[in-house]
Amino acid sequence: MTDAASAKAKRNVIFLVLVASLGYFVDIYDLLVFSIVRKSSLLSIGVKPADILPQGLFIINLQMFGLLLGGILWGIVGDKLGRIKVLFGSILLYSLANFANAFVHDVNTYAAIRFIAGIGLAGELGAGITLVTETLSKERRGSGTTIVAVIGLFGAALAVTVAKHGWQNAYIVGGVLGILLLLLRIGTFESGMFKNIEQSEIKKGNFLMLFNNWGRFKKYIYCILIGAPLWYVVGVLVTLSPEFGKALGATEPLSAADGILYTYIGIAVGGIFAGLLAQFTKSRKITMAVFLSLSAISVVCYLSAKGLNSREFVWLCFFMGCAVGYWATFVTIAAEQFGTNIRATVATTVPNFVRGSLIPINLAFTALVVHYGMVTSGYIMMAILTVIALLSVSQLKETYGKDLDYVEAS
Repeated sequence: MTDAASAKAKRNVIFLVLVASLGYFVDIYDLLVFSIVRKSSLLSIGVKPADILPQGLFIINLQMFGLLLGGILWGIVGDKLGRIKVLFGSILLYSLANFANAFVHDVNTYAAIRFIAGIGLAGELGAGITLVTETLSKERRGSGTTIVAVIGLFGAALAVTVAKHGWQNAYIVGGVLGILLLLLRIGTFESGMFKNIEQSEIKKGNFLMLFNNWGRFKKYIYCILIGAPLWYVVGVLVTLSPEFGKALGATEPLSAADGILYTYIGIAVGGIFAGLLAQFTKSRKITMAVFLSLSAISVVCYLSAKGLNSREFVWLCFFMGCAVGYWATFVTIAAEQFGTNIRATVATTVPNFVRGSLIPINLAFTALVVHYGMVTSGYIMMAILTVIALLSVSQLKETYGKDLDYVEAS
C-alpha cells in the first residue's frame, strides 16, 4: 500500500469512528429525552400529577418494547444487507418519530410514537459498534468502541440542556440532529469483513442461529445479563429519583433531569477508565468484574443517603455513572463473541434486549415496592442483578485481541 493510500485509509477509519460516535450521541439524546421531559410533557398534555408515574412507566415500557423488536429487525438487516443500511434506515425512522412527538396531545398517541422511536433507536449502537470492531485492528478496536461510547454519552448532557427550553423543543431538536447526521453519513463505507461474505452462500442474519446451538445460546444470554445492572441504575434508580428522594427523606425535591445528566457524565468518564483498564489488563472480563462490583457499592451509597440534598444527589449520580461506565466494554464483548454472519444481529439485539430488560425490571421492582418500599426494593433488585451479571461474566471466554474474521456454522 502506498503512503497516499495508507493515509486515505487512516482518514476513512477516523471518519467512520467519528460518524459512529456522533450517531451514538444522537441515539442517547433521543433515548433519554422522554425520561428527562417525563413530568413536564405529561402535565402539559393534561395528565394528573397522581397519574404521572404509572403513565410514564406505560410510555417508557412501550419505548423499550420497540427497542426489543427493533433490535431483532435491524440486527437481521445489518447481517443480511449490510451495516450501513441499518445506520441510514434506523436514524430516519427515529428522527421522524421525534418530530411527531413534539405535537402529541394524549398519552396513547405519545406512547405509540415512542414505540416507533424505540424501533428506530434500536439500530444505531449495534451497527456502529459492529462497523468499528470489524474495521479497526484487534489491538485498537477496544479504543475505537470506547471513543464511540464516550462521545455518544454526552448526548445526555445536550438533552438536559435543550429540555430546559421546553419539552416540545427537545423533541424537535432531536429530529433535526438525526437528519443532519443522516446527511453526514453519506460518506461512510461498509465493513470489509461483511463485504467478504456478502455474495457468499453463508447464512447471514439468521436470528434463530442464536437458539439452535446450546453453546451460542448460552453466550448470547450471558452477554445480555452482564448489562442489566447498568440499565437498572439509569432506568429505575435515577429516572425515579423524585420518588426515591421522598423515600430517603431528601431535604428538597430531586430532579431526574439533573440526575440523568450527571449519571451520563459519569458513564462517559467511567467508560474512559474501563477502556484503559481493559487495555492495561488485556482482559475485558476483569474490567467487567471490577466495574460490576463498583456499581453495587455506588448503589449502596445512594440508597443509604438519608436526608440528602440536591448537591449530594448529583454527586452520587456521577459516582453511580462512573461505576456503570462499562457500556462500551459490554457491547464490545458481545460483538467479539460471535462470527461475522451474525455479529450485527448480536451487537444490535444485545444492548437493546438489555434496555428492554427494563420492562421486567420495572414490573419486578413495582411488585417489590408494594411489600418492601422504595429503598429496600432498590437494594434487593441491585443485589439480584449484580450477582447474575458476575456469574455471567465468569462463564464467557476472554475476547481481548481475538481475531474476528470468521463465520458461525449454521
